[in-house]
Amino acid sequence: MKNAEYNIDTKQFWTDPYPDLKAMQELAAVVHVPQLNAKLFTRREDIFVQEKRIDIFSSRQPGGLMTQLMGENMMRKDGDAHQHERRQIFPSISPRTVRDHWQAQFIAGTKSVIDALKTQQTCDLVTDFAMPVSAAALKAITGLTDMTAAEMDGVSQGMIDGCANYLGDPDITARCHAATSLIDAHIDQRLAHVRTTPDFSVLSVLDQAGMAMDQIRANIKLVISGGQNEPRDAIAGTIWALLSNPDQLAQIQNGKASFQQAFGEYARWNSPIGMSPRELTQDTHVCGADFVKGERIFFMFSAANRDPRVFDQPDQYQVARDTSKAISFGAGPHFCAGAAASRSLIADVALPMFFDAFPIAALNGPVPVGGWAFRGPLSVPVTLT
Repeated sequence: MKNAEYNIDTKQFWTDPYPDLKAMQELAAVVHVPQLNAKLFTRREDIFVQEKRIDIFSSRQPGGLMTQLMGENMMRKDGDAHQHERRQIFPSISPRTVRDHWQAQFIAGTKSVIDALKTQQTCDLVTDFAMPVSAAALKAITGLTDMTAAEMDGVSQGMIDGCANYLGDPDITARCHAATSLIDAHIDQRLAHVRTTPDFSVLSVLDQAGMAMDQIRANIKLVISGGQNEPRDAIAGTIWALLSNPDQLAQIQNGKASFQQAFGEYARWNSPIGMSPRELTQDTHVCGADFVKGERIFFMFSAANRDPRVFDQPDQYQVARDTSKAISFGAGPHFCAGAAASRSLIADVALPMFFDAFPIAALNGPVPVGGWAFRGPLSVPVTLT
C-alpha cells in the first residue's frame, strides 16, 4: 500500500496552514509532505493515541534541530530521563508555586506595562503589550532578571525560528546561535547570585537540585523558547479574536463565559504551538501508513484542534465551546510543564487587566498572522481610548 503524499507551497503554508491541513485530514490519516521531509498526523484521535507511544514515536532526536541548537533538554528525552528532569523543574512552575508566588509578580509586571500604555491613544498589542508582559514574567521565572524585555523576546524568537528551520536557512541558524550564546552569558551572570540567595526561579531550583550545568542551560533555553513567544502570541491573539468577534467578548462581559474559556478557545482555534516532532525508533505500520526507523514525523496539534470529527464549525472562534478535547498543550507525557503558568499569566492576569484598563479598545488595522510550527499574530494595531 502506497503512503499518501501531499505537496505544499512553503510560503503559503507559513502564512496560513489551515487549508492544507484540512485537505490532508480528508486525504488520509497520515500524509507525507516532501517539502518538510516528514509524515504528518493531522487527525485528533490518532494524535491523542499515538503521541503516548514513546516506544515507537520517540522525542529523543540527537540529530534534530532543537538538540543541535539548544542542547538536549527534557523535551527531547523520554521515559525515566524525561520524568527525572521534569520532577527537578516542577517546584519552580507547579500550580501551587504559580498561585502563591508567581501570580503576584505577573500582576505587578502587567500593571507596569498598562500604566505606560495609558499615556498612548494607540499601540501594537504584540510589541507594546503582550511582549513586555510575557517577558517580565519569564525574566522572573527563569531567574535571568538582567535581561531586557527586548532581549528576552529576541532570544526566544531566535530559537523558535531555529527550531522550525526545516529548510536550512543559514541566516536563521546564525541568529539562533547568537540567541543561545546570549542566554548562556546571562546564566553565567546570575548563577552566583542564586547560589547565595536561592529562590523559586528555574535557574535556582535546577541548580539546587544538582542538575548538571549543560542540562541547566538546555532546559532554561527550552523554558524561554516556549515561555515567551507562545504567551506573547496568545495574549495578543486572544485580544484580537475578542475584538474581532464582539458577540464573543460580550459573553465574557455578561458573565456567560470566562477569560479562561477565551484563552482555551484561542489556543484551539489558532494554535500557538502548531506541532510536535517525533522520530521513529523502528519500522512499523500505524494508521494505514508505513514508517521506517529514523523517519521524521510531525504531530500537527493545529490540525487536531480543528478536526471536524471532534469540533463543530472548527474554523469559528466560539468562547463557550467545550475545548476539553483540544491538544493545545500536548496530550502525552510531554504535556506542557508550564501550562499552569501560561493559564495564570494569560487568562487570570493579562486579559482581564487589559480589558479593565481599556474597555473601549478597538482594532484599527489589519492583523497579519504567520507560522505553522509556531503561530501567532505579527501585529495587532488597536486604538486604546
